[in-house]
Amino acid sequence: MITIHPREIEGAWDQGYVLDVHTISSTMIGYNEFGHPEFDTLRSELGELVYQLKYKGDKGVIGPMVQAIADFVKNWGIHPDAIVPMPPSKQRSFQPVVEIARELAQSVNVPLHTNSLTKTKPTQQMKDVGDFAARVVALEASFACDKALEGKVVLLFDDLFQSGATMNIAARTLKAQGLVNSVYVLALTRTRN
Repeated sequence: MITIHPREIEGAWDQGYVLDVHTISSTMIGYNEFGHPEFDTLRSELGELVYQLKYKGDKGVIGPMVQAIADFVKNWGIHPDAIVPMPPSKQRSFQPVVEIARELAQSVNVPLHTNSLTKTKPTQQMKDVGDFAARVVALEASFACDKALEGKVVLLFDDLFQSGATMNIAARTLKAQGLVNSVYVLALTRTRN
């Protein structure tokens, strides 16, 4: 069983949590042959699993992650009608956040809505955008929501939480366009900065 350290997060949602930090420490150890800095990074247990899935393609970590996430959701006391993964900013054949959400939805027996919240325009990855205000500007009008979620309690799900700008815009879109009853957010890990 994965040990997690949940922390409540504030935003344009009814309630939200991030399950753990992503990295515990990161020390620069030099440069590689291409002149890029290299780091010795210590991640939380969940952070390491997220890293292995997103950056090493290890799908075997999904099961242990989903077990910890499902246990948390069951003990949270919310009863979502739908799980909505954050639309990815980077297009790839395998979308980690969608695959985790799919397994989570099956585990907690809640319908998965992968197409109800969509990106309306491409945006750069938010980890590459400076501050919160700049992220909000970059994200304005970048999401759309259909009416399939109208009146529902939605669990908005993401793998990595940095400033909350993306989830804030998505939660506001779900409420304004999707007319959802309430939005709860859950992110797996949080960056340290």
